[in-house]
Amino acid sequence: MREDTTWLLPFIIVMLIGYFAWTTWLGKKGAVHSGSMKGFALAKGKISPALVGMSFGTSYASANLFLGVPGWAYTYGLSTLWYTIGCFGVTWLGLLLFTKTFWRYGQKNGGSLTLPQWLGNRYNSKALQVLVALLVLFNIYYIVGQNVGLATMFETVIGIPYMWGIAIGVGITIVYVSLGGAFAQIVSDGVQGAAMAAVSILLFVSLLWTIGGGWNVFGTLHSELRTIDPALVAPLSKSGPFYSGFAILSIQWLLFSFVLLPHLMNKVLTVEKEEDLRTFTLTAGLSLFVLSIFSVFAGLAARVILPGLASADSAIPAYIMEAFPVVIVALLVMGLISAILSTTDSLYLGITNSIGNDLYKVLAVPLLYKNKNLSEQEIDGKVLKASKISLVFIGLISLYMSLNRPESLALLTNFGTSAIISGIAAPISLGYFWKHANKTGAIASVISGAGCYMFLTSSGTVSHVFQAMFFSSMLGFFSMISGSLLAEAAKKRDKTAQQAI
Repeated sequence: MREDTTWLLPFIIVMLIGYFAWTTWLGKKGAVHSGSMKGFALAKGKISPALVGMSFGTSYASANLFLGVPGWAYTYGLSTLWYTIGCFGVTWLGLLLFTKTFWRYGQKNGGSLTLPQWLGNRYNSKALQVLVALLVLFNIYYIVGQNVGLATMFETVIGIPYMWGIAIGVGITIVYVSLGGAFAQIVSDGVQGAAMAAVSILLFVSLLWTIGGGWNVFGTLHSELRTIDPALVAPLSKSGPFYSGFAILSIQWLLFSFVLLPHLMNKVLTVEKEEDLRTFTLTAGLSLFVLSIFSVFAGLAARVILPGLASADSAIPAYIMEAFPVVIVALLVMGLISAILSTTDSLYLGITNSIGNDLYKVLAVPLLYKNKNLSEQEIDGKVLKASKISLVFIGLISLYMSLNRPESLALLTNFGTSAIISGIAAPISLGYFWKHANKTGAIASVISGAGCYMFLTSSGTVSHVFQAMFFSSMLGFFSMISGSLLAEAAKKRDKTAQQAI
């Protein structure tokens, strides 16, 4: 560390205290809107669509994009750009295609609060709702990835022990999400998005003095990387996620389908009016572009000026320590912390909403309160309480799972999301466009797609996470189509037999 970094720890401690005070205030303010399950889960109509769109981008841009993917760039070089370009272009294309129809279906049957409920309403199946809610629990791996990213940041920049970094992140997030629900989460994400955008742009601009070359900075960066290892400037990497055209195609499929994840599609349900969807998608697209493209270049630059780092995931924290004065480092660290926590709070909210609304309400409430004649409002209160209690348990579980640092933060965060996408890609997309889609096919798709992914990854049959997801989601589409057609044929056969009698 440089000599002037003795002031860094006090700066960051003061800002963390301020951050905690601000998010707690937001949580208390959001408590006004969180007295019901609908208010806690969505805060529908309470937040401007532009802010919701910004929240979409910040929830998307996690520790993966600000730490994990630059870590890939540090290791594999320019081939990592296949991922970052897809994060904007391919994901935004998916958002544009899915948003309007998803929103319209979400308004039916009294409105959906979660993605599992949306699917349950679409196919008129509580069993499907429960299955998808169980699948949503895989997002805990994504939360663990955020915990690891935050702890890595604290450990690399200011020397806070790894475990303490995890505890700080979990504690802050649980407090304001439990208090303010969706309102606190979306508003805080929107504001944090501005800080994250500033960090992204500043990291990009810093190449002018860390790499040099003026207007030819990219040429200089390319030359420096080639000097270190020609493989760093190749379109494909010999190892890692980008080793073949099919591997890259699998990654693009992941990024296209990524928009379907529960903690992101819930943002669509937050928008109150259909005419506001345009503002939402435009703002989401702008935030996706700024937050996903620029930081990867700092990972490439770190390989040039800081070779030999013990952990590739520490490339960005180490880079900012080298490239900026201490005051700017403190501000950048807070921006990176925002990137991590803005995704973590969204994931916590998505998981706990599913536990309360899709598991507890569907499975436990009918058994526990069968003969008590509770009103809808009383049931809603109990479901809300169950969601908030589960938030604490999920936080503690994620803390425990974060104790062992993974080899690659990016791979860890994508493990859980790939399991979810494998199961839900077909039921959601075919549910829009295919008139024969039914609950039998949807259930078959969720079970076969997610089950295939877990088998392929756990057995080592397909070690590439993204390819395992691609194969599994294709099986999900096949199961959806065949299961729906078989169920429809059986229904017609039964109807014909009944008419003959």
